[in-house]
Amino acid sequence: MTGSGSLLLRGAGMVTAVAAVAAAVGCTASTGSSPTPATTAGSTASSAAPSSPATAAASQTPHAVASPSAPSSATSPGGASASDTGGGGGAGTGSGTPGCATRDLSIKAGASQGAAGSLYQVLEFTNISNAECTLFGYPGVALAGGTPVTQVGAAATRSTAAAATLVTLQPGQTASTLLRITQALNYPKSKCSPTPTTYLQIYPPNQTTPVYVAYSSTGCKSTSVNLLSIGVMKSGTSG
Repeated sequence: MTGSGSLLLRGAGMVTAVAAVAAAVGCTASTGSSPTPATTAGSTASSAAPSSPATAAASQTPHAVASPSAPSSATSPGGASASDTGGGGGAGTGSGTPGCATRDLSIKAGASQGAAGSLYQVLEFTNISNAECTLFGYPGVALAGGTPVTQVGAAATRSTAAAATLVTLQPGQTASTLLRITQALNYPKSKCSPTPTTYLQIYPPNQTTPVYVAYSSTGCKSTSVNLLSIGVMKSGTSG
């Protein structure tokens, strides 16, 4: 009996020792395998690549036929807006062909000729879309400059030397109009407030989105002086 009791005590001691070792192992595993923290939204954002400087610059760089910093309002300061364009394409003429949208046109300065105290500048509108469209009446034109680009002085008045006619442009065809720019130095500085300008702000007929064509001139900051006069749209490039 004494021998059997001794064996039982020894067996119990071994079981207790094994249990203690297992508990120690489990504790060590728990403290050494803590889960990796989840990535937060903040850390994800901070690791994202910043915008490319070239991309940011490109969005602010003016070019020949797009708005570099278009006014937030459809009507620009001074009134060179859709209301000054003489109506558009098919809407007011009975034509089934839609008017040319700003995005359908490439606009540039064509031939020019000086006269006493003025400059006559042809503006060319080329259909760069895949479908025909129409132009009718007057574009809205003004001088512009600065950063961001904004209108300088009053918008062009309308010349009534010729009546408006509907101009239909097939893809690749061009229409034009004649812009007269009076020299700002013809007016007293106190009345004109001469201001260097670097663009022509142009609204195609019946459109509310302008384009900015690179063009160096001198405008009158005061809207009491009107230096510009614009003619109707005509077929071809003669203005």
